[in-house]
Amino acid sequence: MTTTGITEPFGSHAAPAYPTVRTGCPLDLPPLVGELREERPGARVMLRDGSRPWVVSRYSDARQALRDPRLSADLHRPGFPFVSPVQKLQQNEDLPVGFLRMDPPEHSRQRRMLTQEFIVKRMQRMRPEVDAVVESLLDDMIAAGPPTDLVDAFALPLPSRVICKLLGVPYQDHDFFQKQSCLMLDHTAGVERVLAAREELRDYFDRLAAHKASHPADDLLSRLIAGQEVPGHLSHDEVVGMAAVLLVAGHETTANLIGIGVLNLLEAPDQWAALCEDPGLIPGAVEELLRYQTVIPTGLPRLATEDMEMGGVTIRAGEGVLAAADRDPCVFDAPDRLDVRHPVRRHLAFGFGVHQCLGLPLARVELQSALAGVVRRLPRLRVTKPLEELNFRHRMNAYGLFELPVVW
Repeated sequence: MTTTGITEPFGSHAAPAYPTVRTGCPLDLPPLVGELREERPGARVMLRDGSRPWVVSRYSDARQALRDPRLSADLHRPGFPFVSPVQKLQQNEDLPVGFLRMDPPEHSRQRRMLTQEFIVKRMQRMRPEVDAVVESLLDDMIAAGPPTDLVDAFALPLPSRVICKLLGVPYQDHDFFQKQSCLMLDHTAGVERVLAAREELRDYFDRLAAHKASHPADDLLSRLIAGQEVPGHLSHDEVVGMAAVLLVAGHETTANLIGIGVLNLLEAPDQWAALCEDPGLIPGAVEELLRYQTVIPTGLPRLATEDMEMGGVTIRAGEGVLAAADRDPCVFDAPDRLDVRHPVRRHLAFGFGVHQCLGLPLARVELQSALAGVVRRLPRLRVTKPLEELNFRHRMNAYGLFELPVVW
């Protein structure tokens, strides 16, 4: 086999650049990912800032990395791996970064405030509301007629409306927060623009939190603010930071999964036809799409707090680790082929361990509802541009599409 970018043995100071460009089909992972898994299950790579973390690319190692307390998610630790220089800006800020980038016990304290809000039963009770949003968006699309951009008309507004309702954020502000979110996730955006976007979003939630304090409603943000009187609960700054994280994470990743998930299915007509013929396959198809088209393909970052063995190598304290393994053939049959009839739920698309994505139950409801609505009402959906002409989010933290032009 070819070994693009791999020229040195384990002990060498050389390391392939990471993340690498998708030189072939934009729906396939870069060749380096598979080569690392097959030849170097634990290998150093070179990030844009010159740092050299380890990538663990076998499922067993990645799963261990995400649950091992010796690997920290605290981005303020020296040596923490940042896939882009823009992300590294967070390391030197005094502002709260959100519980996603904290370790227990502080992570546990903040996450506990949200656990009941995102439990499976509660999210399942939201399904009729999510279904109603799906139907409304599809009604508007069909009434307007083709052609349309599925991302702009459906994939992006669906999770945006849902997370706004849950948080208590006015949806009429969606143009503002979607613009700020996009800037914050852009690897190529200038430092000044990213800092300005983060500050504007934080100021927005600061004002909204102050309003909720005097005008509470039946929403998550109001409940978090009301709980500030309880000892050990969240401070005002923590509420503001948490709300911003939930808003960005709650619509960006799901929107990308809807758009690129539909595209993957349309590019495999037999898979699309299977869902149109048997909607009962949709829950499993969602899990298969999550595994096959992980929207964070660079891996979840951690930092070793002590020396440890993983992936056949010794990782020293202070060295970074990136865990990415949803195409491991030791776990998934024919991992590079999308197969909605053979779903699995052991993927790591939502992470694993104490930092597993809190919004997992909500994302599943949204993705299942979105896919069910589209295949039922638009079975003849097709893309109007060749794959190579579509605008993919290569420069973004979360992979997906900027647009998906379709007709039906």
